[in-house]
Amino acid sequence: MYPTIYHALLDLTGLDLPFLRFLNSFGFFVALAFVIASWTLGLELRRKERHGLLKPVTRKVTIGLPATPGELIWSALLGFLLGWKGLYLLLHFAESTADPQGFLLSGKGNFIGGVVVGGLMTWMKWREKQKTKLSEPRTEEVRMEAHEHGGNITMVAALWGLIGAKAFHWLENPDEFVSFIRDPGGDGVFSGLTMYGGLIVAGFMVIRYFRNNGIPAWDGMDSAAPGVMLAYGVGRIGCQVSGDGDWGIVNNRPAPGWIPDWLWSYSYPNNVNGVGIPYTGTPCFEGYCTVLPEPVFPTPIYESVVCIGLFFVLWARRKRITAPGVIFFTFLLFNGIERFFIEKIRVNVAFAGSWTQAEVISLGLVIVGIVGIIWLRGRNNERPGSADATTT
Repeated sequence: MYPTIYHALLDLTGLDLPFLRFLNSFGFFVALAFVIASWTLGLELRRKERHGLLKPVTRKVTIGLPATPGELIWSALLGFLLGWKGLYLLLHFAESTADPQGFLLSGKGNFIGGVVVGGLMTWMKWREKQKTKLSEPRTEEVRMEAHEHGGNITMVAALWGLIGAKAFHWLENPDEFVSFIRDPGGDGVFSGLTMYGGLIVAGFMVIRYFRNNGIPAWDGMDSAAPGVMLAYGVGRIGCQVSGDGDWGIVNNRPAPGWIPDWLWSYSYPNNVNGVGIPYTGTPCFEGYCTVLPEPVFPTPIYESVVCIGLFFVLWARRKRITAPGVIFFTFLLFNGIERFFIEKIRVNVAFAGSWTQAEVISLGLVIVGIVGIIWLRGRNNERPGSADATTT
């Protein structure tokens, strides 16, 4: 396993770049997942625009205003944080990179660096607004296409996805929340994320964004659904590469002849959580040199394969299913079925009796998906001519 990109490059290429210790391998794949989801969302929004299914929205904006106090304060705070941590990192590089997460959440920093960078960023924001300032600000109408919201939608999904993933994890593991309150400088923020929590909270906030910005909610959700399925699969690659604990139950049975041993059962050496017994093999990464005492099902690989495959199914069907919302509910159905069955061989915490939180949520998604498809089909709201078998 490769806890960080630093460890991956060190083992695969021999490159020793300590600053990459800050780039967690799971976080890298999550970031990649968001980029992919944003890309597929943009493609689908553009396709719908070409077919007249999404219309541009005209909004009024005021041009020529000076920088507001809120903008300057935000620039100052962001700059202070960057300078405070950044200068300390440069002056104490070895210490900071030895435990990147602990350093980021600690109270260590350089006050002078914070003041200098904070002041510089505040001045840059003020200067930027001064260049466009008008003696008499004017109001103009700006026409915005749906696909131009892609970047903002991705940011909303990323922010609220992280909040939801952490909140659902703490809901399932309240003892970890108590530990975080007692020791905010520990691993309480960066370790332990529940993907379904992120999916649900981000989903609600993205729908809210659609409604607030004139994008029909059903069309927006249909456009996002295939990419979210793909992003889920890519995110699970990060779980496998880092060994973040999302593995299966113990599997000591011999592998069938048609499947590689590592795909049937795996021991996750050098896992990012440091779980298991001391690892005596190579490479052995300092701080992560453990291995599971018994091999387990590598369930992240299974989810990656299934979800990436389901993405291609949704992507192929998106032009043929013309009733708004059906693709979205199909996504819920597919994802719920996939996760419900993978939970049967996955290690997890009991949430409701013998049921895990993911089993409860996934069963709910299956029910909502089926009901939603039947409901929308029953409304007979197919849009003739909206499908296009040749345009990507």
